[in-house]
Amino acid sequence: MPSNIEEAGASGSIIGNDVTASYTTEAGTSGSIIAGDITGSKVERGVAGAILEDVPHLTDWLPTLQTYPNPLKHNPAYSAVKQYFVEDDDVVAKNIVVKISNPWEGLYFRRSGPRDKIYFDTKEVRACIVTCGGLCPGLNTVIREIVCALWNQYGVRDIFGIIGGYKGFYARNTSRLDPKIVNDIHKRGGTILGTSRGGHDTSKIVSSIEDRSINQVYIIGGDGTQKGADCIYEELRRHGMKVAVAGIPKTIDNDIDVIDKSFGFDTAVEEAQRAINAAHTEAESIENGIGLVKLMGRYSGYIAHYATLASRDVDCCLIPEVPFYLEGEGGLYDFVHHRLRENGHMVIVVAEGAGQELMAESLDLLNGSIDASGNRLLHDIGLWLCQKLKDHFADRKEILNIKYIDPTYMIRAIPSNAADNVYCTLLAHSAVHGAMAGYSGFTVGPVNGRHAYIPIHRVTEKQRCVNTSDRMWARLLSSTNQPGFLQYEKVMEAKRKKEASKFLKISDANDKRDSNNSTGQNGTSGVH
Repeated sequence: MPSNIEEAGASGSIIGNDVTASYTTEAGTSGSIIAGDITGSKVERGVAGAILEDVPHLTDWLPTLQTYPNPLKHNPAYSAVKQYFVEDDDVVAKNIVVKISNPWEGLYFRRSGPRDKIYFDTKEVRACIVTCGGLCPGLNTVIREIVCALWNQYGVRDIFGIIGGYKGFYARNTSRLDPKIVNDIHKRGGTILGTSRGGHDTSKIVSSIEDRSINQVYIIGGDGTQKGADCIYEELRRHGMKVAVAGIPKTIDNDIDVIDKSFGFDTAVEEAQRAINAAHTEAESIENGIGLVKLMGRYSGYIAHYATLASRDVDCCLIPEVPFYLEGEGGLYDFVHHRLRENGHMVIVVAEGAGQELMAESLDLLNGSIDASGNRLLHDIGLWLCQKLKDHFADRKEILNIKYIDPTYMIRAIPSNAADNVYCTLLAHSAVHGAMAGYSGFTVGPVNGRHAYIPIHRVTEKQRCVNTSDRMWARLLSSTNQPGFLQYEKVMEAKRKKEASKFLKISDANDKRDSNNSTGQNGTSGVH
């Protein structure tokens, strides 16, 4: 793989977001980029504090690989494009808001796109595609565009679909794919390849890849799926195999780190509006009506957050990142009473992962169970919240009418909208160009609007959550005028102390009763 490593004293540049910054060392000559390794990452350091976190390349363990001219040079569809190929030193800045004193300091990723040279003979490419985890709008679009890019842009003819997720590598047959088969699948929800949770067995999967002579693997899935993709890449590398592994991150919750957003998110927010509109109509049509909508968001409340901002009919948005409480000043009960007195109705949007600790504590439930993908199993916050509100108003002998809507599976199963279709196309093309260029162990996605290749481990290190200290969350609070639940810790601690005191009083009373009973029995025994 060509590298832009120069000795100190030579000249160079840092390119990010199509802005080129020339730099000069104190000696008046060029800055250097020094290859290194930090915490397992493939890193190149530049002057002025610039760091390129690069992705693995097949030549890292197969240094004598032959290169081939990119067939896109002769593709009439791209003949009119000026400077179509991406240069090897094109990078994308992770942060675009910088200090003027040192604007080039920070982390950069390798820019995605087609390269002048590729590392596969297109006639010998055998590619496979697998989808894993839950459904998400856009899965079929990604599949379609990977197939069409391989077939139409690079002339690849051996393309296979792995049926039923990771376990399909060793438990099911493959399905041949071509542009005719996938022509209109983007109009359907779900995935034509089927999917499943779990089933990841690295050794079996790698053996299947080797037995089938697969040399390009495209893996579409969320956090757990991408961790599995990283394991597959590492094992293939240990075996010294010429196989490119490309990940396409998928999570409807938008909780994949580093990239701007996940595909399907825009569609989910748009579809959530239908549920919120229905909830609002129901609520305003009845006395003291509450429309309660539960949306996806296991650990991150992005869908609830953005759907609330888009709707303007929502009075309260509850997300996992902001613990809430029911009783006391500034609690949810207090706010609901205030809003019903003011407007006569209200709409509450709650993410599925919100209030789990509160609910578990209230119901004395254990919260340690996980599903096949390793995700924590959640209690139904929507049903629990409905019941708590009903009980609270019943105790006060006040009227309350709650209409509960859970559109989760309706949203997951729909086709992607126009914006997501375009986005899925860009992700698919980036993955294909990257694999053809010899990169492996990478995932694709936009960083500040520019598509980049990112090491898989970088996007799986942590999950992205809603930043409740930034202006987007402030805009939501301004829109809903809901409480910020800032006294959560104080209120919950007071509640625990109150319950502990109550328990001690009951325990003391029971001990006293048992003691009296024992004394009475002894006295009776003496009479006999």
